[in-house]
Amino acid sequence: MQIGVQVPHRGPMTDPACIQAIVTEGEALGYEVLIVSDHIVVPKDIDSRYPYSEAGDFPGRVGGECMEQLTLLAYVAAMTKKAKLLTSVMVVPHREPLLAAKSLATTDQLSGGRVIVGCGTGWMREEFDAIGADFDNRGAVTDDYIRIFKKVWTEEDPTHSSQWSSFSNIAFRPQPLQKPHPPIWIGGESGRAQRRVAELADGWYPLGANPRQPLDTPDRYLAARDQLWKKVEAAGRSPDEITLAYNAPFHFSEEQKNREGTRQFLTGSAQARADDLNALKDIGVSTVVISTAGTTLEKTLDRMREFQENVRPLMK
Repeated sequence: MQIGVQVPHRGPMTDPACIQAIVTEGEALGYEVLIVSDHIVVPKDIDSRYPYSEAGDFPGRVGGECMEQLTLLAYVAAMTKKAKLLTSVMVVPHREPLLAAKSLATTDQLSGGRVIVGCGTGWMREEFDAIGADFDNRGAVTDDYIRIFKKVWTEEDPTHSSQWSSFSNIAFRPQPLQKPHPPIWIGGESGRAQRRVAELADGWYPLGANPRQPLDTPDRYLAARDQLWKKVEAAGRSPDEITLAYNAPFHFSEEQKNREGTRQFLTGSAQARADDLNALKDIGVSTVVISTAGTTLEKTLDRMREFQENVRPLMK
């Protein structure tokens, strides 16, 4: 199983020295995946409900800092040699598709083929409005842009004509190093997200902390996986074509309680956390992103080291 950690993209640890320390030590410690999140602007007033908290409040609204995702991804690529580079997730409708495809292809080339394209539709109407993106049709736009990515990354003479984008008479070079293209993983827990996986993608990358569609136990993940497999087969594909991943924002060495009053998944002793990860591996999950963020650089590095020293040796 691959384990991933987040590269800071907002707040005080976006200082270059902090980013460099987390990225270089993360790779040296053996983390296989480094993830970069996405916001372009943070509106001062947000009425949209954040999907991943009980109250619906967006934690990034305080301060409003956010580094541009694809620029930061390239920066991380330049500091590393082996770790996979995951957009977690890229809000697909936020960027003109040819420009986004070009940036990702360039980073894949320069990194030696290490990019994983995590894709999402977005949730914050105010951010869409600020940058002139189409919030109401974001699902259809996301599907269209993913199709464009795959065309320009694989075809000799790509052309496209849709309500959302049209082009012809172009050469798209260089294409990504990975063939046929970098893996495309879909974030999201809904049936619509799973449909997008089945029809367009190479992997499913849900977040475990959605209170409306919680995936905070292996059993809940397994039930959702079985629903995904039905959609994959209905699309004429095999589950063997789909990578299963998981973003676990609630990883702590101190035991936490869930809404039922029992131990929160992926919290507590090293053995308990390793058992949880082993259970995910048994149902086919191959990549898990854990939370190691602390309030300071040293606390973050300590959490990164604690996992590798205490939990990793107990994993299958």
